[in-house]
Amino acid sequence: MAATRTAHLTELVDTNAAEIAAEFVSARTQAGSPVMGMVMTLVVVVDEEASGWAMEAAQHASHEHPARILGVILGSARGTARVNAQVGIGNGWSGETALIRLSGEVVKHPESVVLPLLLPDSPVAVWWPRDHPDDPASDPIGRLGRRRITDAAYVTRGKSRALHGQCASYAAGNTDLAWTRITPWRAMLAAALDQQPLKVTSVVIRAERVSPSADLLMAWLSDRLKVRVERLTSRGPGITEVTMNTKEGPISITRSDGRLATFSSPGQPDRPVALRRREVPELLAEELRRLDEDDIYAATAKRLVVLAK
Repeated sequence: MAATRTAHLTELVDTNAAEIAAEFVSARTQAGSPVMGMVMTLVVVVDEEASGWAMEAAQHASHEHPARILGVILGSARGTARVNAQVGIGNGWSGETALIRLSGEVVKHPESVVLPLLLPDSPVAVWWPRDHPDDPASDPIGRLGRRRITDAAYVTRGKSRALHGQCASYAAGNTDLAWTRITPWRAMLAAALDQQPLKVTSVVIRAERVSPSADLLMAWLSDRLKVRVERLTSRGPGITEVTMNTKEGPISITRSDGRLATFSSPGQPDRPVALRRREVPELLAEELRRLDEDDIYAATAKRLVVLAK
């Protein structure tokens, strides 16, 4: 094993899990901080092309959730097993980080490298920033996580198909950032019915033709309101309008620019409301606040599968 050190980063070539773990200890000792106050391990399974922005997003999320962050890049499974890693602390990270590149035979068993590096007695979350396995809960690395986070909006092809596949293979602990993106929409729609408890007779959603978040919002409203939900296409960005029809008139939220929405309801003046589209680091941080099962997402995923039949 060869090691090259900079101020905050150590390059380990042809290494293994034991040497990466030893480098974590060495880096903490040199920094004079033997205890980092880390609350979890976040494993980021990503391709080489997306590794830069994915690790940056994880870094931002770690400001709210100090963690040991393990980026795992799975290369070609051909040839001799090889493990290279970049290990460090500090430099904007609230905990420890390692970007691990696997190639050769070890690609078929990535958990053998990841498992020894998990923080003891703390939860593990696994995030696939782009393409993800068909069944995250049975994936070798996915099985290590209490929370498994996918993102149907960022898969390289077949976004709607990817989301429906995730819902069909749902297991406790699974979630998708397409669901996290509609948290403000769900909160606003629920608040609207709390303020005016009118009986909804039907719902219309307008969104981009390909929008996993709009598909989940449709399934959520269908499951909660038990009414017909129609999904129409708009130019976007994302979801642009939700209208809940009642006998007293429509309750609607319209957002054409991805930032500011207009809320309308029967007998009330229209009012502007902030409803900006959020970036991945903020979405990831939100998901890491909750490490138990999301029962509402589970019900929504089940409903989406039924609607797709």
